Amino acid sequence: MLSVPQTSAHAAWCVVIESERLCRWCLPGGGWLPVAGVWWLTGGMAPPAAHLVPGTFAARPLTPGSWADLEELFGLPGGSIVRGCWCMAYRRSGRPAGPFAEYREANKQALRELVGRGVVPGLVGYLDGRPAGWISLGPRGDYLKLRRSPVMKPVDDAEVWSVVCSYVAKPYRGLGLQHRLLAAAIDFARDRGAAMLEAYPVDKPGRSHDDFMFFGSRSLYERAGFTEVARRSPTRVVMRRALPPRHRTSGSGR
Repeated sequence: MLSVPQTSAHAAWCVVIESERLCRWCLPGGGWLPVAGVWWLTGGMAPPAAHLVPGTFAARPLTPGSWADLEELFGLPGGSIVRGCWCMAYRRSGRPAGPFAEYREANKQALRELVGRGVVPGLVGYLDGRPAGWISLGPRGDYLKLRRSPVMKPVDDAEVWSVVCSYVAKPYRGLGLQHRLLAAAIDFARDRGAAMLEAYPVDKPGRSHDDFMFFGSRSLYERAGFTEVARRSPTRVVMRRALPPRHRTSGSGR
């Protein structure tokens, strides 16, 4: 994993994608910047100054090798919802019958098998090497329940990727990690060939309890460049961000 010294406020906002050996740095404007021989990708999203904290943030695709990190993350305080769903609820068209404990274990096993087949259902976020957050995304067609959702059903026939969950464990909340997770997810989806990323955030005057904000807030996505494309609920919206191919700088080698 690329080690990034935290010598400034901007450096505290870096996002390291281990599988690509790149450091992704969120600054206004976008583009590629050469720094000390490393090409830094700027994602075009300015970090809120109040959320900048010391520490190295890394986002890694969930694989069999990082499965134990997801288990550790979901076991932390604040994880009661994700420990039941395991981000499988929207990948299924219905909920299996039976006690909740069986439902929870079935979801966990289903996600583990999915990962074992080589599917990357999301990214695990780390702060100073410890699992701290999670964001689930993938092609919209992978989420069967979205097809019949009154709020999240397809807006059109465009091929989009969907973000269905963003979670930060309670000990790490208030540090701006959702912004970092989303920035990493945007880059990951683009690198996988996605041309459009879609989300279904909450949009209402009062904030829900943090444990129930797994869809994220409208302001989170607006700050990342998403715009509203549909509203089918007084408190929920469908938002999108186009993901055009990166403009390569001459000599970048990428």
